[in-house]
Amino acid sequence: MRRFYPLLSIVGFLVLWLVVAWLVNDRLFPGPEKVFMTLIDEVQNGDLFYHLFITLWRVMASFVIAMLLGTVIGLAMGRSHLFNGIFDPWLVFFLNVPALVIIFLCYIWGGLTETAAILAVVINKVPNVAVMLREGARSLSAELDEMAASFRYTNLQRYQHIIFPQLQPFLAAAGRSGLSLIWKIVLVVEFIGRSDGVGFQLHTYFQLFNVAAIFAYSVAFIAVMLVIEIVFIQPWERYATRWRAEPA
Repeated sequence: MRRFYPLLSIVGFLVLWLVVAWLVNDRLFPGPEKVFMTLIDEVQNGDLFYHLFITLWRVMASFVIAMLLGTVIGLAMGRSHLFNGIFDPWLVFFLNVPALVIIFLCYIWGGLTETAAILAVVINKVPNVAVMLREGARSLSAELDEMAASFRYTNLQRYQHIIFPQLQPFLAAAGRSGLSLIWKIVLVVEFIGRSDGVGFQLHTYFQLFNVAAIFAYSVAFIAVMLVIEIVFIQPWERYATRWRAEPA
């Protein structure tokens, strides 16, 4: 019965959507049937897939760069008291700078370019990844480090067999939270200063007061991110935390 819970939840959401759309002005809150027809129109004219692809490219590029930089910085801060003492104030600073401020500054200093857009997203996400990986580095087993030293592991072997297996749960958590945050920031970046992507389309339809199109693009992109979550992120998280499973 539990496997039907997600389906029941979706059906309940659609019913609630229909009721609210019936009670409210259809122009302000269109029903699912109108949103679906708008979605079909956007698919037929080719706009939906084009803008989805552009946004997904920015999300993936920002995600990979932010994860790599955040992992390196977090490991360095977690493994070195000196490095942590020097850069901790900077980490706290960037954690508390509003995302919009970083986006505006990147566009002002770098122009309305693709590089500035990706950089703005990366700067917003790197501190969060670094914090998680720093805590992961601090929790590394000293006994396993001693074992690696006694067996004369090289640095590559140490990271491959000792460090990264212990960091997998932290990498999975950083990846899940990172993906959910990055795509939202990417939409804001596109809304403000790009001429393509889902965020740009939302900006366009906002100016036209086309709520059905706003819903259609939002639903389409959320559906894509849910597929990525189910197909990639959740299996990765289960694999990373498989050691927590109860013995049979």
